[in-house]
Amino acid sequence: MVRDVLSKSPPNNSPSKLNKLGVDIQEAQESIYQFLLDIVKEKSPAAVLQEFRYSFIDYNAATGNPEIIKAISELIFANNEKEFRDTIKRACYILINNWYVSRNHASIQELVELFVEVRSPQRTLSPTLTRQRTWLWNFINGSEYNELKLFVSRYAEKEHWSNRYQSYLLVPQYTNLNNPVEQREAARALSLKLKEQFKLELAMYTARLQSAIHKERISNNPTALGDNVLNFIKKIVAKNGIFNYEHLAHLFMEQSKTINYRHFKYCLPKYLVFSLANNTICNTLEDKLTEKLVDLYVDYHEEPLDDALLLRTCNRLIDYFTTEDRNKPSEIFIWLMSQGHHIPLAILLLKIILICPNARNHLETSVAKLIEYYVNYPEEDCKWVIMFFEVFKIAFAIYADDVQYNLIKMDGDNPDKFSDLDLDAYRVFSQLRPTDSAKSELEKVLPTHGN
Repeated sequence: MVRDVLSKSPPNNSPSKLNKLGVDIQEAQESIYQFLLDIVKEKSPAAVLQEFRYSFIDYNAATGNPEIIKAISELIFANNEKEFRDTIKRACYILINNWYVSRNHASIQELVELFVEVRSPQRTLSPTLTRQRTWLWNFINGSEYNELKLFVSRYAEKEHWSNRYQSYLLVPQYTNLNNPVEQREAARALSLKLKEQFKLELAMYTARLQSAIHKERISNNPTALGDNVLNFIKKIVAKNGIFNYEHLAHLFMEQSKTINYRHFKYCLPKYLVFSLANNTICNTLEDKLTEKLVDLYVDYHEEPLDDALLLRTCNRLIDYFTTEDRNKPSEIFIWLMSQGHHIPLAILLLKIILICPNARNHLETSVAKLIEYYVNYPEEDCKWVIMFFEVFKIAFAIYADDVQYNLIKMDGDNPDKFSDLDLDAYRVFSQLRPTDSAKSELEKVLPTHGN
């Protein structure tokens, strides 16, 4: 359940922001926020949207609330565009978060669409009005409005391929401490909801796909992999004897308790490439990682590994595999993608998170940066990277805490010996753990997993 953090504006103990003209910016902002918090609980969504439009879009003293128009005018008079745009952003998320809690998604969509009607500003006789329209236009064409649009992108008539990864694109919003609390809460809630929805849909689709009883009621494929999705799942779930990914991660971390940081860095590439099928990839990748790690945090070489050092190291590893400059893809990412190694890369990233779960936010933020890098490419031109995003999404859904996938060989012969050549001999069984509220939904599809 998403907690309602919006019953009142969060306390702000910082000194009042007075600009050089003596305008109390913070007081003007707080009056706007409190006004919105009051009306969103007292008035209908239609009335709230109308007030928002009169105040922020039209900026019309004849129709807008006089106190709010006055507060907005003070922000404009202060001549601080950043504070003005930040105020609009937080105002939007105050409404979005309240409507999200009440499941009023239609009003969220209407709010975002209000800005679509704004046209390019024209100079007017009023310097104040010209400044308001210019700043509003800059807000609409800036990152703030792009972030807002993520909350309604799944309702777009023509869905862009990147919308399938909305749960990851929202992560930078809630991990950025500079964003208002309302934005961070809304982004986190929606991201978690989308991940849970995908996990349930994938489990149910997998179950129905392999059930003769439910063949006629197969739900929509939640991935973009087509009918080949089952083979991808089998490859990701496949165990190598007792050395499944979770057990291997636990074993590696147990052994790391008795070695120093230098030795840990020496063993880390070996852990990551262990059980990868292609020896050529393993050797090359181990060399590349060793070269990257050799000079990393050298001041700690003789120190034992602690949680903070593990997190910093795993974050750097994630950078090596995704984007080192937080913008364009890394050298290793390009190399693995050019060789078609989508599954190995997803498994490598999974193995990092299994030894350091706290690096998950950094990983998902990095994946979001990759999606943003390719977002302007047509789907036809970047199918190879979309394949990775799909495999990554599936891999982390499979190894989620509340879903368990098992790969079972139907003839019972050599159950631990898995080969890509005999995928059809195996079946995947997905099971929601008893603590998950969605378990009953899956049981409606497969009453017993032994059939």
